[in-house]
Amino acid sequence: MDASDWDERYAASDLVWSVEPNRFVAEIIGPLTPGHAIDLAAGEGRNAIWMVEQGWTVVAADYSPVAVERMHSLAADRLGDDSGHLTALVADATQEAPGGHAAYDLALLCYLQLPTDEWRQALRSAVEAVRPGGRVVVVGHAGRNLADGWGGPSDRAVLYDPEEVLERADGLPVTVEQSGIRERPVDTDEGPRVALDTVVVLRREG
Repeated sequence: MDASDWDERYAASDLVWSVEPNRFVAEIIGPLTPGHAIDLAAGEGRNAIWMVEQGWTVVAADYSPVAVERMHSLAADRLGDDSGHLTALVADATQEAPGGHAAYDLALLCYLQLPTDEWRQALRSAVEAVRPGGRVVVVGHAGRNLADGWGGPSDRAVLYDPEEVLERADGLPVTVEQSGIRERPVDTDEGPRVALDTVVVLRREG
């Protein structure tokens, strides 16, 4: 899907995603000392807005102008006087991150589902965006979700298991803090289901 496809999807619905943060994002980032973060492919900003509520200063980027406009509105409603701690802008996650190199304490890639080469570029941009000692948090629909889980994209080319994330991180200046498949409960019209997500945390080396 390109930016115009996402624009149409966001414009057709009041809210495409939940207003709550992703459960793994909250679990990983919640205990950290707040600093400066970038959320790449932030969508409507559910994770970025939550991070500001936790004390972070966040740049949230998405390549859908409709999503970014909605993020502005949601931030104004949710954050009030703290809305100045969120900068929402249009940007492509596969290009150099807004703010340049080593500008952030944390970079988030949450459900950015791209083909291998593009996703590798996005991961490199995320790593380059964080300072030494900073973290890159990756949450995505797992490849094995196709056979063993529920929901998510049906194109294996845009899914990634933990070992595939680590392969794409090969050669980047990072160490692995966490890597695995996590189960995410999903309520559906047919009853409870379980989705399988890849969760990886990388630490930028000095």
